[in-house]
Amino acid sequence: MKILVVDDSSTMRRIICNTLKTVGQEDVVQAGDGVEALAVLEKNPDVQLILSDWNMPNMNGLDFLKKVRETKSKEELPTVMVTTEAEKTNVVTAIKAGANNYIVKPFTPEILSEKVAPFIK
Repeated sequence: MKILVVDDSSTMRRIICNTLKTVGQEDVVQAGDGVEALAVLEKNPDVQLILSDWNMPNMNGLDFLKKVRETKSKEELPTVMVTTEAEKTNVVTAIKAGANNYIVKPFTPEILSEKVAPFIK
């Protein structure tokens, strides 16, 4: 299964990718912001799960999520927000915009694994 990890921090992308490897997910593509992520999705139509940060330059994660939802439903392309935005209103905003789940940074590998497990095929 191909997974897209979107975060402006290369360190955070590496942490997420390494955690995904521990649960057997090694087919991962990456992007540094929402604009880049849209281009990666266009080149990789076989992406089956997105893990996206919220706060990024050029296009933030919420706007990226909204763009994805213009063409792909929650069932077609599950998306998990991974962010420092822990306020309940932000969680509700992300879910209303079409996020399937939400992970607050910092997180443990166990939490990441638990949150993505329902979407791994």
